[in-house]
Amino acid sequence: MNTATIITFIVYLIGMLGIGLWTYRKTNTISDYFLGGRSLNSWVAAMSAQASDMSGWLLLGLPGAIYVSGLNGMWIAIGLAVGTYLNWQFVAKRLRKYTEVVNSITIPDYFENRFKDSTKTLRVISAVTIIVFFLFYASSGMVAGAVLFEQAFGIDYDLALFIGAIVIVSYTFLGGFLAVSLTDFVQGILMLCALIFVPALILVSLGGLTGLWNSIGQVNVDLLDIMKSVGIEDSTWTTNVTSFSMVGTISLLAWGLGYFGQPHILTRFMSIRSVAEIPKARLIAVIWVVLSLIGAGFVGLVAITQFNVPLENPESVFILLVQNLFNPWIAGILLAAILAAIMSTIDSQLLVSSSAVAEDFYKQIFRKNASEKELLWVSRGSVIFISILAVILAKSGGNVLELVSYAWAGFGAAFGPVIILSLFWRRMTKNGALAGILSGALTVILWGNINVLNNTGLYELVPGFILASIAIIIVSLIDKDPSFEIKEEFNLAVSQPGKQQHEHNKSL
Repeated sequence: MNTATIITFIVYLIGMLGIGLWTYRKTNTISDYFLGGRSLNSWVAAMSAQASDMSGWLLLGLPGAIYVSGLNGMWIAIGLAVGTYLNWQFVAKRLRKYTEVVNSITIPDYFENRFKDSTKTLRVISAVTIIVFFLFYASSGMVAGAVLFEQAFGIDYDLALFIGAIVIVSYTFLGGFLAVSLTDFVQGILMLCALIFVPALILVSLGGLTGLWNSIGQVNVDLLDIMKSVGIEDSTWTTNVTSFSMVGTISLLAWGLGYFGQPHILTRFMSIRSVAEIPKARLIAVIWVVLSLIGAGFVGLVAITQFNVPLENPESVFILLVQNLFNPWIAGILLAAILAAIMSTIDSQLLVSSSAVAEDFYKQIFRKNASEKELLWVSRGSVIFISILAVILAKSGGNVLELVSYAWAGFGAAFGPVIILSLFWRRMTKNGALAGILSGALTVILWGNINVLNNTGLYELVPGFILASIAIIIVSLIDKDPSFEIKEEFNLAVSQPGKQQHEHNKSL
């Protein structure tokens, strides 16, 4: 281990824990813990939403995929960039307004209040969905952290999991949403700087884009063709399919659909302090995402020119580039960016999962009269419990991109259509929402376990999203009309500005 790199890591971790301690004093209610009191400005909301979105796969999984397949892997980035814009453009404003109208602080809370579900079915089903898929999502971050510590410091995999979990749990446990959002803001800046700085330096040494293109062309010219699929076989880059693959391209682009159902991103929309902040936040978020995805793509491309023999673990390309090219102090800062990406997502996932346990299970089923203080400590205890389960799941290892892909599809299919239609279709009903969540989640689960379906090569998010949307529409049309109160609240969310909505709603 290099002392300089270790010192850099320690300073970074102490800084994140310091934010947790500072925000602990500002977290007094359950709304503070889960939404930061709806007080985020446009910069923090935007950077936090996107940093928590991208996770360790942005610096490990995506560069690794592009390192293996070349420009063809950038279809994922295109889908994500478009999805980011559409989510901020069409969902953010209405969700922020609607959750204030119906006084909701979690996604299951919103579903229940939006459809006046007195049976608690919607809340419980959506909370279970959140916990199940977030376990896979959080475990992907734990795996990414272990890869980082193994490659950078030679630390045992199990020990690396333990160290990463302790740090992340500590500041999430203490400060809740505010700690998570502020640390995500810092981590988002660090991630972006690393993704621009590393490939830019290598590009200069190669003689710019022309030099990069020539170097990659000597390896396999099809790596530069976004319409061709390349893979690593027998220690060389080999073209798999020379013709355009419609199914493969649709699957990669479909990642953008997942944005509409990600609870850790949607809660950022709910927490921004006013609707007026959203246009600025949207601009910041889209710029950050586009620059980060381009940077990650170039990391994968420049890495092709730096290693004579393809790496055994392509997801380690960023780590190895940093170790090989930079002095230990700079390397420590750049490697901390990977940890930042990992932490910025896991902390958000833990927080949303703990809200599902405390607000949607404990309060609704076991202790309806639980105090604010009691719910705070149940939430903090849930962070620890869910972290332990994620670590256990991560101990078996796995591919970071594959774990993220599964969880992303689960949320996108289960919640995406429900969120969109609930915000834009007044005729949607409770039973329609329930049908959408169940059909979306079950399609994703079954698709990967039925060989005939899995062998199609189609990303499970696509059929899941389509079937969920159809289920919502059919069941809602068969169902009886929503009540007058539900329609009035819908009209308020569509037409009235932020703070006035809640007051108007209380007077009805």
